[in-house]
Amino acid sequence: MAPPGTDADKPFLEEAPYLIAIFSQRYGIKENGEKEKHYFVKESVGIATGILITAIHNVGLASLTHTPSPMGFLNEILGRPENERPFLLLVVGYPEENVKVPDISKK
Repeated sequence: MAPPGTDADKPFLEEAPYLIAIFSQRYGIKENGEKEKHYFVKESVGIATGILITAIHNVGLASLTHTPSPMGFLNEILGRPENERPFLLLVVGYPEENVKVPDISKK
């Protein structure tokens, strides 16, 4: 039996009031059109996302990270440039009443 929420059925994506698409920017583009490499992109975006999640929780909302595979379609539907790559979707809202959170422990 698959863990909850790991199948193709993702109703929370349609029911949540907010979906925040977080992108990483692999390189910048200078005014003269040259590419400017960005360093530690995944680490920086991960830290910034953690701070955002903490802020969301501090105002009484709940959040859930979602990383569909593949995620490239987000660039197209959100009109993002080639130098950006989807990092994750952050599902945000108030939890439903009587919500059950699985108690997952690791060995």
